[in-house]
Amino acid sequence: QVQLVESGGGLVQAGGSLRLSCTASGNIFSINNMGWYRQAPGKQRELVATFTSGGSTDYTDSVKGRFTISRDNAKNTVYLQMNSLKPEDTAVYYCHADRRIRSVLLGNDYWGQGTQVTVSS
Repeated sequence: QVQLVESGGGLVQAGGSLRLSCTASGNIFSINNMGWYRQAPGKQRELVATFTSGGSTDYTDSVKGRFTISRDNAKNTVYLQMNSLKPEDTAVYYCHADRRIRSVLLGNDYWGQGTQVTVSS
């Protein structure tokens, strides 16, 4: 089993910044991919940022140029740096992890408990 714990959410004014953290523990050998999702009230959960199989990063169009995903493998931690925040970024942000080989999902996937990000106008 893998446990994912997010932190760093909060209330921020439009234009401000937050950095989310997600730390994995447990059987960390069962995961090799992590990313961030978010879900706003009444909306479908969407992928925000992830690492690609090619070793690069990918973002949903609405956050490109503002958000940056990074990782610290020694700490089993992934980060989401969010700059120039907009009210439409308001959502619960979830860390996600799985194991993929050449984009094929292997075994289970895991979700964190979510952290609330609220951006005021």
